[in-house]
Amino acid sequence: MNKVINKAADNIRILAASMVEKAKSGHPGGAMGGADFINVLYAEFLNFDPDDRTWANRDRFFLDPGHMSPMLYSVLCLTGSYSLEDLQNFRQWGSITPGHPEVDKARGVENTSGPLGQGHTMAVGAAIAERFLVARFGEWMAHKTYAFISDGGIQEEISQGAGRIAGALGLSNLILFYDANNIQLSTKVEEVTAENTAEKYEAWGWNVITIDGNDADQIREALTAAGNEKERPTLIIGKTLMGKGAMGPNGEDFSNKVSTHGQPLSGAGASIEKTIENLGGDPQHPFVIFPEVKEFYQKALEAKRAYARKKKAEQAAWEKANPERAAQYRKFMSGEVPAIDYKAIAHKANIATRAASADVLVALAQQVENMIVSSADLSNSDKTDGFLKGGARPLVKGDFSGAFLQAGVAELTMATICNGIALHGGIFVACGTFFVFSDYMKNAMRMSALMKLPVIYILTHDSIGVGEDGPTHEPIEHLASLRSIPGMTVFRPADNRETAAAYLAAVTRKSPTALILTRQNLPQYPGSGKDALKGAYILKDGPKAVPDVILMASGSEVEQIYKAAELLAGEGISARVVSMPSWELFEEQSEEYKESVLPKNVRARVAIEAASSFGWGKYVGLDGEIVSIDHFGASAPASVLFKEFGITVDNVVAKAKKVLGK
Repeated sequence: MNKVINKAADNIRILAASMVEKAKSGHPGGAMGGADFINVLYAEFLNFDPDDRTWANRDRFFLDPGHMSPMLYSVLCLTGSYSLEDLQNFRQWGSITPGHPEVDKARGVENTSGPLGQGHTMAVGAAIAERFLVARFGEWMAHKTYAFISDGGIQEEISQGAGRIAGALGLSNLILFYDANNIQLSTKVEEVTAENTAEKYEAWGWNVITIDGNDADQIREALTAAGNEKERPTLIIGKTLMGKGAMGPNGEDFSNKVSTHGQPLSGAGASIEKTIENLGGDPQHPFVIFPEVKEFYQKALEAKRAYARKKKAEQAAWEKANPERAAQYRKFMSGEVPAIDYKAIAHKANIATRAASADVLVALAQQVENMIVSSADLSNSDKTDGFLKGGARPLVKGDFSGAFLQAGVAELTMATICNGIALHGGIFVACGTFFVFSDYMKNAMRMSALMKLPVIYILTHDSIGVGEDGPTHEPIEHLASLRSIPGMTVFRPADNRETAAAYLAAVTRKSPTALILTRQNLPQYPGSGKDALKGAYILKDGPKAVPDVILMASGSEVEQIYKAAELLAGEGISARVVSMPSWELFEEQSEEYKESVLPKNVRARVAIEAASSFGWGKYVGLDGEIVSIDHFGASAPASVLFKEFGITVDNVVAKAKKVLGK
């Protein structure tokens, strides 16, 4: 058995090293060292349907070190998801084998990876999602979540949050392999850390197993033990050799070298030809699947097909016996948008948009059964506790019938877990924190956009309206930063009804949405609401069909332009008030609609936002004016800060007169 298993691992090593060599860039060493684990996992343990890789009840595998993509592509080639030609096009324009894997579930790639630490944290999210669904539909749909992490991923701060949360929740369905090769891109691990990784994870409540990560028997025993664990997540520490099998031009051992981490073997001073020969291949024809390996994997795939047929039959029997729950399950997995009557949600008058958000979350908790909401220890301040007030209970160890995840102070971890929940499928997910702390989770938000995941980010305390907490808590550049992310929808509502519209937009989009919400109370505007779904709309118009001046704002600053329009009207100036809660949604509208809101022939324009001016130039043009804050805030009551920094009605009026030449 192990003879062909080891042959298959060497086959993976040859393919991985050859991919990097042909591309003239990449990371061969880690892929060669991790080949033994990935091979045993895919051949003997990972359950999936080779003919339906998106089967909902498949085991998931999350790769954390995306630079080890040659290892993943190679084993997926052995399982039939990629061709040898695909491997030869590694890192090339238009190929399906990019340098770092990009989610492609139909081919067996469960996550986009690259930023170290996020891959295994997404796995935590997927494991939570599995337990959530099992708690509602039964053990027939139970499956495992596996993840692969490197020394770098262990060092990333996000691993602290992932390890803590997985241990606290007792995610026994989560199995993490730590590829402990003691080699980093520029140095050895022992030169940058002295921590005891095993003891660290044990302290978090993990089951820890240490093995020779290049020994198939030990890998098999560890995976079996991990699969039998019922109370704890499992960390398998596999001691591996970076560049296992690599040889120099004179036949010298080239393993365990820093140089083989991030460049082709030939660039590291090794010999690709000698390496391939050492591993049993033909240097002239490296892109080959050995006949015995092909036969071995064909048998393994047949066993997986049999397993999938058995599980699907079990599911069919359950559905027949439980037709109502089966219909609910199908609804969950379809991603069907929840039918919420947002107009029926009751709000108090003149409240902060964070409070309006809480009202919506109450309704979602009561009407959407497949939703998880999380907060980074701010639920009573970012008002995500509305979900709890609506009847949701916390997710806790031993009981996943709840739907609220208290993530603790770990914004990046929380956001990445939410990405993992979304990747698993079947669940709507949202998470909340203060807007200024979105910087901590920015890269996870970027990954949401890159993977087109409909994660809802609830970001409160959105401006200098935070007041006394001072500049550390007053986001200035953050709106511009999030608006710059391709695929991210940013929605900054001005009142209750716009907040409800923001949620409607968020649950219907196939991409992430950031809801930017106030701490301070805001007025309710007549005529606001559904048109906010267009991103920008005329909230109030002057008496003229073509206005003299257009006033634009988002969120809390709509109040300033609304009042300014009234003052200007008293001076005979016709001002159009345009609420612009979402630039992204506005840009999706027809040219005709955009022209109807912001006619090109009206060049007198003023925009106001209590944040950086960056980006508003597109809408005000060369003749327009922007009232903004291009510096950090200060500590004082919010009303004082708005006055001192010029975020005032009078300033808007003055700017309007200026652009009109009056």
